[in-house]
Amino acid sequence: MATERLVVIGGDAAGMSAASQARRLKGPDALEIVAFERGHFTSYSACGIPYWVGGDVEERDDLIARTPEEHRERDIDLRMRTEVTELDVAGQRVRALDRESGKTYWTGFDKLVIATGARPVRPALPGMDAAGVHGVQTLDDGQALLDSLDALPSGEGPRRAVVVGAGYIGVEMAEAMLKRGFEVTVLNRGEQPMATLDPDMGRLVHDALDGLGITTVNGAAVTKILTGRDGRVTEVVTEAGTYPADVVVLGIGVEPETALAREAGLPVGPHGGLLTDLAMRVVGHGNIWAGGDCVEVLDLVAGRTRHIALGTHANKHGQVIGSNIGGGYGTFPGVVGTAVSKVCDLEIARTGLREKDARAVGLRYVTATIESTQRAGYYPGAKPMTVKMIAELRTGRLLGVQIVGREGSAKRVDVAAVALTAGMTVEQMTALDLGYAPPFSPVWDPVLVAARKTVAAVRGAGS
Repeated sequence: MATERLVVIGGDAAGMSAASQARRLKGPDALEIVAFERGHFTSYSACGIPYWVGGDVEERDDLIARTPEEHRERDIDLRMRTEVTELDVAGQRVRALDRESGKTYWTGFDKLVIATGARPVRPALPGMDAAGVHGVQTLDDGQALLDSLDALPSGEGPRRAVVVGAGYIGVEMAEAMLKRGFEVTVLNRGEQPMATLDPDMGRLVHDALDGLGITTVNGAAVTKILTGRDGRVTEVVTEAGTYPADVVVLGIGVEPETALAREAGLPVGPHGGLLTDLAMRVVGHGNIWAGGDCVEVLDLVAGRTRHIALGTHANKHGQVIGSNIGGGYGTFPGVVGTAVSKVCDLEIARTGLREKDARAVGLRYVTATIESTQRAGYYPGAKPMTVKMIAELRTGRLLGVQIVGREGSAKRVDVAAVALTAGMTVEQMTALDLGYAPPFSPVWDPVLVAARKTVAAVRGAGS
């Protein structure tokens, strides 16, 4: 008999990383592990779904890192299609519903990991539940979308896709639908696409989308979705107009899936995510951990918690949790908000604070924007890229960087992410010894050019 039982709620990145790491450190004679997953798949890359839908990834199973059978071979009792419906913190037990049989039962725990993920934002508007309207958060969602596309009648006219939302999911799904031969319209309620960028950088994304043949409509908040006699979507109605649609993809964003935790009285933050300490232990509960898209994380630049749904964070959370449960030690200190995306050959990246983020936390700042190329200008394939840098007034401390450009642009944001984590000033950045060769960069890398211009802005503001 195992001396302790670990129960894990959620079978994707954070949950199964935690279970796997705990199993590496403790064998089944010391730790029994029971994991519940309500869907059909485990340990998969949700970030890869747009590329599967668009055809860049051929098979759904290519996105699966580890199957349920592989987890079970490692002495993890993984129960698929089983949803935890109630959490009894005081009694140290969870109630589970077997979706196939309809049976419910209680399972006790000594230690608990909550990794319930996030759910797509689906506004309570008429028609949002109609056939042909799809979110894309899970592999089940992606399969449902592909099945829906296959069910569309073939005809001579164009097939039309409307993407609601112009964030990372929205622009990635716009590319996917474009590759599948649809006429694509992106409806964005904001001033410019990619609200994770400042509007001036978002405008560059808008222009590039137009150049790709994707129609982007800003200031277009959806009010309802109309359907035909068969109950399938036909049009999307907004404050700006009405747009015909054979399929609608929701790319509005996600929210932490914390209903279960809330009902159990666990602490949540201002963005709806669970609150944890540095060890990813739920605040105030010594035997409960949480990680992945259902938690809030500390923004190291702003000094506040925020909700960021990314697989990179979820896997790190799981490693930290599993280490601590297994008798080791680990912490997750926080993030600087780094993210990259692409639509066709356009690359989009950001890290740190936007201008409005800096204002919200009371920081005074300067900005600088430069235009360069991702390779030496004379080298074949050199294409434009724009870098915007934000630094604190007087101190020159780097606060944020945004990049929009063609192939080879986005990953330069990693230099800025390291600089932010290290608390570097823009003047210190100008001396960074970055790699150079004409196929990869101009002799002055665009990040360094932006740093030099930002230094001048800091000095000018102080004079």
